[in-house]
Amino acid sequence: MSEKLPSPIEQSPVPVELVERRIYLIRGQKAMLDADLAELYQVPTKALKQAVRRNRDRFPEDFMFQLSKEELENWRSQIVTSNPAAQMGLRRPPYAFTELGVAMLSSVLHSKRAIQMNIVIMRAFVRMRELLASHKDLARRIEEVEEAQKRTTRTQQQHASVLVQVVRDIQRLKNPPQTRAIGFRIPPSPKKK
Repeated sequence: MSEKLPSPIEQSPVPVELVERRIYLIRGQKAMLDADLAELYQVPTKALKQAVRRNRDRFPEDFMFQLSKEELENWRSQIVTSNPAAQMGLRRPPYAFTELGVAMLSSVLHSKRAIQMNIVIMRAFVRMRELLASHKDLARRIEEVEEAQKRTTRTQQQHASVLVQVVRDIQRLKNPPQTRAIGFRIPPSPKKK
């Protein structure tokens, strides 16, 4: 009798939801920061950066970029409000890895943990993409409903103005305005004394 091998999900070192919380929207792209990746891979951030520096040609700008000072301050303010226990003692802005960059990390980090984590991270990116797609579809449907409501409101306003005009016309017919006699008026003759 053969033993059943555990599925990759059962082997997953961390839940996908934990990884999803570490994916940020930076420069309009979903990206993960070097310190978060190092923690997930269970390597020092310094070691992760060193492996990337040794293979710099594998990480073009659309795979990895360094946050500007403004982006770092914005990120810090977001993290502090959501996680007061976060350590914020960064001396230099961190590197952000896009989905492609994270996938490339598996080629420079060769540990079993790195391979397992890359699988989990790729699933997290895919799941987020699916969620965004479903939200876009939902947003499109809401826009369609709003547009239909606007059209209905415009039509109702047109009908209301027509009804107001009809009511005015009926009132005029019921109560015709006072008309004066047509012709000349002869003034009364002056009284003789």
